[in-house]
Amino acid sequence: MEETIPYPHIEPSNFDLIVVGTGLPESILAAASSAVNKTVLQLDPYPLYGSHYASLPLQDFISFIKSQQLQSEPSSNPQVPQTEHGSGNHVCVPLITRPLYSSLEINSYSSEPLDNSRKFCLDLTGPRVLLCSDPMIDLILKTGINQYMEFKSVDASFMSDAEGKLGTVPDSRSAIFKDRSLSFTEKNQLMRFFKLVQGHFLSESESEGSDLISEEDLESPFVEFLTKLGLSHKLKSIILYAIVMANYDQDNMEVCKDIIKTKDGINYLTLYHSSVGRFPNANGAMIYPLYGQGELPQAFCRRAAVKGCIHVLRMPVIALLMDKDSGTYKGVKLVSGQELFSAQLILAPSFKITSSLSPLSSHELSSHDLTLQDVEQKVVRGICITRNSLKPDVANCLVLFPPGSLCSDQKMSVRVFQLSSNVAVCPSGMFVTYLSALCDNAVEGKNLLHSAINALFSVSISGKSDKDDQSEITEVKPSLLWTALYLQELTKGAFESINYMTMPDEHLHYNCLLDTTAKLFQKMYPGEEFFPRTNPSDEFADDAGSELET
Repeated sequence: MEETIPYPHIEPSNFDLIVVGTGLPESILAAASSAVNKTVLQLDPYPLYGSHYASLPLQDFISFIKSQQLQSEPSSNPQVPQTEHGSGNHVCVPLITRPLYSSLEINSYSSEPLDNSRKFCLDLTGPRVLLCSDPMIDLILKTGINQYMEFKSVDASFMSDAEGKLGTVPDSRSAIFKDRSLSFTEKNQLMRFFKLVQGHFLSESESEGSDLISEEDLESPFVEFLTKLGLSHKLKSIILYAIVMANYDQDNMEVCKDIIKTKDGINYLTLYHSSVGRFPNANGAMIYPLYGQGELPQAFCRRAAVKGCIHVLRMPVIALLMDKDSGTYKGVKLVSGQELFSAQLILAPSFKITSSLSPLSSHELSSHDLTLQDVEQKVVRGICITRNSLKPDVANCLVLFPPGSLCSDQKMSVRVFQLSSNVAVCPSGMFVTYLSALCDNAVEGKNLLHSAINALFSVSISGKSDKDDQSEITEVKPSLLWTALYLQELTKGAFESINYMTMPDEHLHYNCLLDTTAKLFQKMYPGEEFFPRTNPSDEFADDAGSELET
């Protein structure tokens, strides 16, 4: 006879907000709501914090991706009949999971990674990196959760040229002077351009009314403005794809689905340059959290707990309680059978309800309440484990493949981020490398990442029976020990009486996610401050959050 899992009884049964999922946006909202004295309950069916933003051991990573490829059928859940009535004036609408990952492809060339599975902390959202002046860093400092985290500098950034050579990104004055691949003319052009950007930012911040860049130019495509300044194709690529981090080929207006305006490019350049030197013990513009990006949602959960939020892991929500007459949300039903009620609900993106399952008619239940919206594009992600670094004496680095650098029909950038054991994400002597790119389908995405992997790595070869020229190649490129490629859906949050959060987006940063989360908070609680300043006596006082541990 199978043992029944003892689920705890939760008290109280009424809350201002119930959050299902412990992903980063869910955890930020739970912490923000708790900070303005709302009663919050945060639930997660999994035993670990982070949901789709977690950092997991290798075996757990594989299991999570595989589990999210299979959709749970509501009929297989005997605890929630499709037309079950709740204990009050409401009905139970089954909550089911939706597949958000697909086309998982795993290749193992050595048993070593799996033998050391628990020594890995693999990001589901990789690659991700934080600029030192990112809004997320500002929030980390404002909330004081930096006391729970440590960071490490990213050593360098590289960009591939059309010949496959990796060159250092000249992103600062000193880097420009040291760069041997730039001509004297190109160095002067890049220096003048950076000076123009700095001067424009200063003129705006000082409200002098004499902006160095005209309003017409600011509204024009950034690539046209760079061309107008006479910058070479190489310099434009460095600015657009290695610093501003454009996704699409900005020169090809027919395929570019996200044309960057000059004002947006200038703003990101300013953010990038202000990140250099912000923290005296951080080299360069970028940093990464020790133990992986999954530390972020955990830190916000701890912040929420200090403010009174209740957290319960291993607690599946099997149904939503909807008013019989109006069809509005009332509460949730847990796998334990307990019913809980709240004024607001936040759902992780892996959950949905469908009209065919709902005992309510279509006019009673808003379509926005049924599920979040899918985005046409997808993100293909990859992870490679190797024994050697992409560059000698470089532990943690970012590599960019701009459009056209891998193949002539490449229309999207490919981002590669290598991490070493000094950020506690892998065993000593190994390296973890993340790859990602936007794509329309699995074939296109995987072909793109395969091209990047082939350009950077070689398959581990055992024995010495190979030809000499093959041996020479394997000495130049790091040998692969293990790889995984998978497709991740992109979703837009639906914010009605049931608020759906979004999946990790295609960016290296969290700026869009944070902006969306802050707007949702204002919609839920108009007039309340998004993380009000703490009191001097509070554990999270401002003076405790003025520096990052790096």
